[in-house]
Amino acid sequence: MTGRHGGAGVRGRLHRRLGNGDLTAVPEVRHALRDLLGKWPERTDDAGAADAADVAELLASELVTNALIHTDHGAVVTATVEDSRLHVEVQDFMAGLPVPDLPNADLGTGGRGLVLVERLADAWGVRTAQGVGKVIWFELHAGAA
Repeated sequence: MTGRHGGAGVRGRLHRRLGNGDLTAVPEVRHALRDLLGKWPERTDDAGAADAADVAELLASELVTNALIHTDHGAVVTATVEDSRLHVEVQDFMAGLPVPDLPNADLGTGGRGLVLVERLADAWGVRTAQGVGKVIWFELHAGAA
């Protein structure tokens, strides 16, 4: 099988269905993603050196948390590693596309998820899902500058 997530360079895949409001799934997804990635090369960005696996965990945690808090039907998370690229998708089952909030000091720690994804991912986007809902995805490239 070849294609976007089936090429010869595929190192692994994570696929999990998450229950509605089950926030215990967030650390479970982080740990599973860390296991999937193994030892990726470090990547460098404007903030200095950052481990790609740490960035992946942060961004996946944000998307999973958003899906579980802001929707009523759980979510599905899929992560695929091909060669030096990680592709993560979080699908929820609610209509409507997300609108990134500008972080506001008065809101505490909320409202930063999509802003982090936008700033730290090498690529990201949103699309409507087959059936019901939407998929928010991001990609990281190991060793990217």
